[in-house]
Amino acid sequence: MTHPPFQKTLIVDDMSTMRKIINNMLSKIGFSKIEEADDGMSAWKKIEEAYLAGDPFELILSDSSLENLSGLELLKKIRKDDRFKTLPFLMITSEAEQNHLISAIEAGANSFIVKPFSIETLKQKIEKIF
Repeated sequence: MTHPPFQKTLIVDDMSTMRKIINNMLSKIGFSKIEEADDGMSAWKKIEEAYLAGDPFELILSDSSLENLSGLELLKKIRKDDRFKTLPFLMITSEAEQNHLISAIEAGANSFIVKPFSIETLKQKIEKIF
């Protein structure tokens, strides 16, 4: 794997089962600093707090369909903020519609992955980002 295994990562998904699955996959491929958020607003709060504490996130994996702030809205908010505009962002979606994926890439997502996905697919997507 081409990324440092200590990469601080935030998983954003409104389904706790999905967060656990992704957390488990990341752990298996070498990630050890993993945090979770259940919606876009709590994710934004965690991103800002980590930055202010001097321990910023180095990778965001976010579902596109979230409450309080969608994954796409979260991505746009991150890209508009100079502190986070280069923060690697992997969009996770269960929607295979071309226009949704295009919107994510146009908004600045580094890559996307469609549910369901394997650990190998996740690993490959992350390696391409880094």
